[in-house]
Parts: sequence; C-alpha cells; structure tokens
Amino acid sequence: MTGRRHTLEELLSFFSVALLTATLRSAAPLIFAAMGGLLAERSGITNIALEGFMLMGAFAAVAGTWFFNSPIIGLIVAIVAGAVGGLVFAFWTVTLRADQIVAGTAIVLLGLGLTSFLTEHIWGQAGSSPPVERLPTIGLGMNVLLPVAFLLVPLTHWFLFKTKAGLRVLACGEKPEAAQAVGIDVARYRYAMVVISGVLASVGGAYLSIGDLSQFTTNITAGRGFIALAAVIFGNWMPWATMGAALLFGFAQALRFQVQALDLPIPQDLIIALPYLLTLVAVTGLLRRSTPPAGLGRHPTGG
Repeated sequence: MTGRRHTLEELLSFFSVALLTATLRSAAPLIFAAMGGLLAERSGITNIALEGFMLMGAFAAVAGTWFFNSPIIGLIVAIVAGAVGGLVFAFWTVTLRADQIVAGTAIVLLGLGLTSFLTEHIWGQAGSSPPVERLPTIGLGMNVLLPVAFLLVPLTHWFLFKTKAGLRVLACGEKPEAAQAVGIDVARYRYAMVVISGVLASVGGAYLSIGDLSQFTTNITAGRGFIALAAVIFGNWMPWATMGAALLFGFAQALRFQVQALDLPIPQDLIIALPYLLTLVAVTGLLRRSTPPAGLGRHPTGG
C-alpha cells in the first residue's frame, strides 16, 4: 500500500502544474506558426518557409524593442517583418511561380543568414543580442501572447469554414482551376494567406525572443518552424487537430525540463530528440495518413 501511494505521488509530481504550463508555453509559438502554415497550404501554397519567418520575427522583435525601448513596438516590428517576408515568398511562388519547396528553403536560409549577419552588425557580437525588455506576463511565467495563440484556433476554424472568404480560400487550395473559372482571384487569395502566414509565424518567433526569453540568439527557433509544419500535416490541415498536434509537440519539448527537474534516469539525448522524432513520424504518416488539399502546389492553368 505504501509503495502504491509512493508511486502515485511520483506520478502526480511528474504531471504537475509546472509541466502543464511548460507544455502550453512550448506549444504557443508552434500554434502561431502552424495556423499560418495551415492558411497558406489551404490556399494551395506549400509553405516550408515557416522556420525563416519565425527567425525573422524573433530578430525583428528584439531589434524593435532595443531601438524603441518597448516590447510592444518590438512586436509590431516583428509583424511588419513577417508581412514583408510573406510578400517576398508570395511574389516568388504566386507571381513568378517558382518551385515552392525551393522558394521556402530560400526563405529559411535567408532567415538564418540575415539574422546572424545583422546580430553581429548591430550589436557587435556574434551569436546573440543584449538582453531587452520582455512582453508583459499573465502569471506562471506565461506572456500575453499565449492566450492569443489559443484564441487563434477557433478564429481560424471560423474563418475557413464559416465565411465566404474562407470558403474561397478552400476552393483555391482544392480546385484552383475551378475557382478561377467561377471568377475567384486565386492569386489574390494566395497572396493574402501567404502574407498572413508570414505575420503569424513571425509573431511565434517574437513569442520566443521577447516572450519566453529576453534576447535573440542565432537559430533561436531550433527547427520549430518545421515542427509547426509537421503539426499541420499531423492535424490533417484542420485547425483543432493541428492545435492538438502542436500541444503534443509542446509536451514533448516540455518533458525535457521536467525530466531534468526531477532527475529521472532517462537519457537527455533521447528527450531532446523526441520532438524531432515525432516530427518525422508526422511527416512520414506512420501513425495516420493525412490528406493534403488537392490543389496544394498547383497553379491554375492560364492564369
């Protein structure tokens, strides 16, 4: 009986409030990027640029906070940076009809290289920026962007499935030729969704740099943009299921800190690799088969 009680106490100590809050904090930036990726892909644009957008947003948020001495202005700067990045990506993929995988990879490499260069150029030090002021918190170490991330999920669902504009976005992603034939401006809707995806992913990056942390470090996102895209795929391009996948990935990231805090006999390398292993599982469809939008990666002929 004593042993059973001891086991129950250990279980309760593991699944604590700290683990719950760490899961929510880890999932929030993934949700921002995933909702952006979902909107872009639902419009028919394959979006692997999320990692680059997050990096740009993380850097822009810190730079804006540094120069204007306000994290709110820093967040606005991040939003502008994400919109500009989204416009560039949309121009490449929608107007020029460049290969969407190659264009997305270019955005990621641009995000990595440009932020590293500007960090050293602006602050005279490689690898990281000086500390800046963080966004306000709402308790338990969670910043004001966290509830916004979770509110974004029902808003995305409502937009896609309950509004005329959202249904047109779905048409662009499923049957771009048919959508264009009935007078829907496919290019305009795809531009809008890609720009919004850049903004949302950049806010996710800002969440990391001026929300959870108080500085920018090289590769601060550590693959979270790709994890967010995996959440979209694992969630079958549906907002609520995508949020569930993001929470799963967030839980996998939060486990690392809980294992360290309780000094459990679990290899650290395995815990660190867990989110990326789950990403591979999601992308390869080992647990469930996902069905992407039928028009994903396709352009309407003649337009």
